[in-house]
Amino acid sequence: MKLSTRGRYGLRALVDLAANSGENPVSLTQTARRQKLSLNYLEQVFASLRRAGLVSTVKGAGGGYALARDMEEITVKEVLEALEGKISIADTQAGSEEDEVQEAIRGLLWDEIDRKVDALLESRTLGGLVRKYQCSQGIEKQKKG
Repeated sequence: MKLSTRGRYGLRALVDLAANSGENPVSLTQTARRQKLSLNYLEQVFASLRRAGLVSTVKGAGGGYALARDMEEITVKEVLEALEGKISIADTQAGSEEDEVQEAIRGLLWDEIDRKVDALLESRTLGGLVRKYQCSQGIEKQKKG
């Protein structure tokens, strides 16, 4: 299992958006600039996040993106699945049959890893990531100042 840049950049940009939004929507141009990411790529990523109900758009002057729900209610699992699809350590081929060895390995190893990864991603929220990010920013600002 390896997350694509879509999942990694999308989560990164969503943390940035949540950390910088306050009461106002955030422009993707600002997020792209702060995170040094392609604006075109972020537009595609945020279209997926909008379809998943994680962000909403605000049109007009001062518009941009905002979280559709409280950041404490948005899990990392939801974000990654919106961008990557179901996350699994081992892909299963639709229509293929497993022999006894494959079934044993899947049942004793891959399924267990999937459950643990799933539980971890479900237990982490966007809010927790934002707090960690903001805490590290406070430390960095103190070091520079």
